[in-house]
Parts: sequence; structure tokens; C-alpha cells
Amino acid sequence: MHKYMRLYQELESAIQGEAGFPGGRLPSVRVLAGQYRCSKSTVLAALAELERQHLIYAVPRSGYYVVQTAERQEESGSRRIDFASSAPDPDVFPYRDFQHCINMAIDRYKKDLFIYGTSRGLPSLITLMRKRLTDAQVFTPERSIVMTSGVQQALAVLAMMPFPGGRETVLIEQPGYHLFIEHLQTHGIPVRGITRTAEGVDMDELERLFRSGTIKFFYTMPRLHNPLGTSYTKEQKKRVVELALKHNVYLVEDDYMADLDEDRKADPLFAYGHGAQIVYLRSFSKIIFPGLRVGAAVLPDSLVETFCRYKRTLDIDTSMLSQGALEIYFKSGMFERHRQKISNSYAERARELAACLKREEGRCMGAMTVPRMKYPSVHIHVMLGKDIPVSRVLSRLRQQSVLVEGMDMHYLQGFPQAAMIKLNVTNTNLSDIDTGIRLLGDVLLKR
Repeated sequence: MHKYMRLYQELESAIQGEAGFPGGRLPSVRVLAGQYRCSKSTVLAALAELERQHLIYAVPRSGYYVVQTAERQEESGSRRIDFASSAPDPDVFPYRDFQHCINMAIDRYKKDLFIYGTSRGLPSLITLMRKRLTDAQVFTPERSIVMTSGVQQALAVLAMMPFPGGRETVLIEQPGYHLFIEHLQTHGIPVRGITRTAEGVDMDELERLFRSGTIKFFYTMPRLHNPLGTSYTKEQKKRVVELALKHNVYLVEDDYMADLDEDRKADPLFAYGHGAQIVYLRSFSKIIFPGLRVGAAVLPDSLVETFCRYKRTLDIDTSMLSQGALEIYFKSGMFERHRQKISNSYAERARELAACLKREEGRCMGAMTVPRMKYPSVHIHVMLGKDIPVSRVLSRLRQQSVLVEGMDMHYLQGFPQAAMIKLNVTNTNLSDIDTGIRLLGDVLLKR
């Protein structure tokens, strides 16, 4: 990273922090150069970037000033604390950056916007995506990549299309991704569940289900599972792939949090199966914004043609404008800058959440159990003690303006549910986490 970009990030954090700059005025270029031990040219480059982002403005012969924004929200004690929302933090959305990319995409692809694209996606974006996927140990030819309208569309296509061998039943982890569960049940697609806990799934049970000869594919989130927040170990990943290959079962790997995982050495299932019988799905909704609706599917050769044919019946092609803007966003370096920014923000919240939960777990004397994780996560589940009704905990917290969700929507109808709640801090102010988790502990102590 260039020196001026490091300085830009530090100044941006100072501008958006509690202290800010007195009177809204930044120190002079000379003072900043001395304070941050860099050249004046580096300071000027950083200030130019801040100006481009509309965070500061220059007054001739006076200096640089912070652009005034709306007043801060009221103090944390007088507003609700949201542990339920799983959307990315709107305060770190790259609005201006992406607006710039959209404008450039309109200009660059103006002719293509008036015609239908291809069901596989924008060719130049696919080329770029193949290079980016190698960073995640997903080595694949361009012919295997299909751009989709988010991971949800990819899952819908995979669920409805036929697979080699004629099997029809989808196997999913329980609890699991609620929108895919809703899709399967709404459309009457044969589905079975397998229990997943903080320790993973029972491999003997998984093999028994694979051996049945009815499983079309196993849908799994090995990394930072939604809603549990936990990940498979390297050994577990290898075992899942081994069993799938042994029993001729396809795996559908949803790696939606790949860009935000602190464990940079964690490889996807795809890396252990070399792509054989593995569909790898990648989303950008959690790191940019859900409305982008662009995802990537990496498919085995045996599935590509059928997948594209079924996808065409849903939307003909994925938005060319969104694909073009995303390509420019990647190439400009804006994505990597934003990824680092949001990763730092989420890591700080995750550490605060883990520390607060550890404290309350000790204080609550068996009323709650928190999974042990190598790296803290911004979303996690909490097991409740025996005879503690989930509904009562949620109700009492709601009375104190603390929003927390249970797991009902994450289970198939009729599947046995564990007594647990989920917590997500992607949309929670850092200063509210301690207060909210302390209130959770108070509710459990009164059981």
C-alpha cells in the first residue's frame, strides 16, 4: 500500500472518530508531515484523496476543513441495540466510490447496456474474477465461472436443475441459511437436514446419508457458518470432500465471508477437491452492499451447460451495469481499500463481542455457553442453559430495547431445534456491545 493511502486511512479514522479535529479544521500540511513523519507530498496526496471522497474541503489561504455531516445519533443508552440485523454496516458502505464506478461503467459499457449480455457474465469481469479466486486457493479456468444475480440465484438454479445420476434430494446443515430453506420448502424440493453444532457435523451420519444414494448435493458453509459463526477445521474439510468423492455426491460450498475471514490460511473445500464435484459460490453482498446483486459460481464441467440453460430462464443475464461497476471497482484498487477498512471495523467489534460474552458466560453460571473460536466472529450463537425458554429471553431483552433473534427460521419444518440465540454485530455500534451483552447476562441470571 502506498504511503499516502496509509495516511489517508489514518486521517479518515480521525475525522470519523469521537475526537475528530477541533473546530473541524485539519492541522497544516507542515504539521501533518511532522506528526506522521512523512513528506509534504505524501500529505498533499492524502488530502487530495480525502477531498475526492468529500470528507474535507480546502479554503484558499486558510487550510483544510472537515465536511460537516448530520449530528451524531443520540447517546447509546436511549436507543435500541441491534444484535439481529445481519446487513453490512451502512456507515462503512463505499457509496461515493461505487457511485463513481457506476458512472464510469455507464460511460464505458453504454452500448452493451442496450443489448442482452451472456448468461455466463461479462467476459472481462470473468477474467478478473478467475485471477481473484486464485487468492482464495480456487484455481479454475474461465469456462467454469458464471456470474449470477447473487448467491441466492445460484442456489435457486442448482436446486431446480437436474444433476448427473438423477438424484433429487438436497442435504443442508441444521441450522442453516434461512432463505435457501424457505426456497426449498416453498418449491417442494426434496430436502433433508443434518445437525451442525459448534464442533461441526457427525461424519458418520454424513456418510450414512451420502451412502443412501439419494443426495443430489450437500449445501454447506465451511467458513463462518450462518447462523452459527463457527468454521470447519482443516481435517473436517478434507473428510467432507473425501466422503463426497467416495459416494459420488456433489458439494455446494457457500463462501460468502471469504473476504472477511481473519484466518488467512483457511482454505475452502474446493482447494481439497481440486474442483471435482464441488460448486464454489462467492458473494460480495457482505463486504460491499446487498443491493449489488452480483455473485460468482465456479462449476464442474459436468454442470456448466445445464446451469447456464436454467439460469437463462430466470433472468437472461446478470445486470451488465452491476458487473461493469464491480469490474471497475476491483481494477481501481477501491475494493481492496474498502475490504481492509471493513475488516478492521468488524474485527474490532468481533473482539469486543467475544470478550463481553466470555465475561457474561462466567457470570451466568451455566445459563449460557459460548463456542470457542480461534478468531472472534462478528456473528455467533449462544447455547442457553437447560429449561431456559428462548422466547422468554427474547421478550425480556426486547422490553429493554435489545434486539436478538432465535433460530426458528434457520431450521426445516419439523427438524429438532437446539435452544440457542444468534448475535450479529455488523450493524451494532461498538460502544453498545458491552451494554447489550451485559443486559443479556442480567436476563439469564433472572431465569
